[in-house]
Amino acid sequence: MLEREAILFANDAFYEAFRARDPEAMAAVWASSAPVACLHPGWEALHGREAVLRSWRAILTGEGAPEGPRCRAARVLPLGEAAAAVLCYEEIEQVLLAATNLFVKEAGAWRLVHHQAGPTRLSPESLDEEAPPALQ
Repeated sequence: MLEREAILFANDAFYEAFRARDPEAMAAVWASSAPVACLHPGWEALHGREAVLRSWRAILTGEGAPEGPRCRAARVLPLGEAAAAVLCYEEIEQVLLAATNLFVKEAGAWRLVHHQAGPTRLSPESLDEEAPPALQ
């Protein structure tokens, strides 16, 4: 598998774990030896695997958890042989968030080390027309 496809596969695994509300699958996509961090919309910055996975468990198993996001317009930014970023949009309950997912290669597999999502001025419909200029 080409590296770009492998990175997108890892990114898809993150969103599939989110959609499935599966804490174990979510834990599997995060790095276990590299430092990790996460910025959920409206939350303080979380540092360390334990804090990040605790937050995901709360989100995925909590009452009123949002329907898992649909990843849209994903673009890979290679950062050398062992790191990459994926810029994308998350559509959650008809709201669009801009997201950045950072990956490192750990034991031969791409693992998530940072996720951040936040508001964007774009609407889900705007992505149906064409990819925004920043991601083309």
